[in-house]
Amino acid sequence: MPYVFLALSILTETIGTTALQMSQQFTKLGPSIVVLVSYGISIFFMSLALKYMPVGLVYAIWSGLGIVLIATIGWFMFGQTLDAAAVLGIVLIIAGLLVIQLFSKTSVH
Repeated sequence: MPYVFLALSILTETIGTTALQMSQQFTKLGPSIVVLVSYGISIFFMSLALKYMPVGLVYAIWSGLGIVLIATIGWFMFGQTLDAAAVLGIVLIIAGLLVIQLFSKTSVH
């Protein structure tokens, strides 16, 4: 169940960050409200994941997957481009998350 909470936290944070881009620096009301609500929900679900998982592990997964998702959304939705160094960095983030999941002794309790 903690991974479900974490996935919901990542999903709502990603929605909020996408809306942040669409809010145009909080000048558009609808996307601005989505930002605030999504971030609040994200933190709520993160707090539930923290009942079962160490904060370092939760934050590493949350921020790493958030970066990958937002970079992908930025590319598809907003036409943003990434240079080779940025793509390499994202690949390294994914590799780091895989190392944590496959080899770390840090457990969910």
